[in-house]
Amino acid sequence: LTTAERLAVGAAVLVAASLPLFLGNYPLAVGSEILVFVLFAASLHFLMTVGGLASFGHAAYFGLGAYGAAFMVKLMGAPMELALLVGPLLGLAGAVLFGWFCVRLSGVYFAMLTLAFAQIAWSVAFQWVEVTGGDNGMLGIWPSGWASSPRGFFWLTLGVVTVGVALLRMLVFSPFGYGLRAARDSALRSEAIGIDRKSTQWAAFVVAGTFAGIAGALFAFLKGSVFPDNLAIPTSVDGLVMVLLGGIETVSGAVIGAIVYKALAIWLMSKTELSKLILGGVIVLLVVAFPKG
Repeated sequence: LTTAERLAVGAAVLVAASLPLFLGNYPLAVGSEILVFVLFAASLHFLMTVGGLASFGHAAYFGLGAYGAAFMVKLMGAPMELALLVGPLLGLAGAVLFGWFCVRLSGVYFAMLTLAFAQIAWSVAFQWVEVTGGDNGMLGIWPSGWASSPRGFFWLTLGVVTVGVALLRMLVFSPFGYGLRAARDSALRSEAIGIDRKSTQWAAFVVAGTFAGIAGALFAFLKGSVFPDNLAIPTSVDGLVMVLLGGIETVSGAVIGAIVYKALAIWLMSKTELSKLILGGVIVLLVVAFPKG
């Protein structure tokens, strides 16, 4: 980043941090939800743009992170702080397992395999009622006292998301990021200079799944509950739309895309029963007008 860009980013974060001083509870809750999906979209953006891996099932790791946090609270009696640290490890574990198989394929076959694994994860969460609660979900996943207010949770979410997006950006321009680009652009040439395509892409898959899991854990405490819908295909599609809406050529694209898409979706839902129809039409217009995001 140039000095001007750094100042702009710093100013944006400061403005966001000052919002709780002026906004009420509902706008802050909406803001926290938008921030959660900023991190979710940024993790998918890292996988798609730098890794060249279009995942159709990224919500699996978002949902696994949410369930991991819920298990820590309900089964272990852990406080929010520990649940936020340990819960996303379930998303990491899912990414390690599923990614090992997925990176052995490419193109549409890779995408379909990610979709299949996400559907398996959703089915387990939906049908293993004794552990996950099935479609009744897991309730009572509340944050600690200091973060229980909309203002406190907004600041917590803003801090975690800012650090998460910054770390992803650092990885994009790190030696690992450039190696990942090499594997994306030419597997043969990258392997000729000593870059193992499969292991490099597997590592990227795990990184993206871990950050999606962190977003999922935050989402669990924001809503106070976890449901199988958190792993469902529509959530994955939302992530893809956010990335494509913001543009895949810049790191900030996923951030802007997530803010615009989620804010528009929530606003339309409160205004009309035809929110899905109108949202779809708006997205078509935006994509036609700005094909590169």
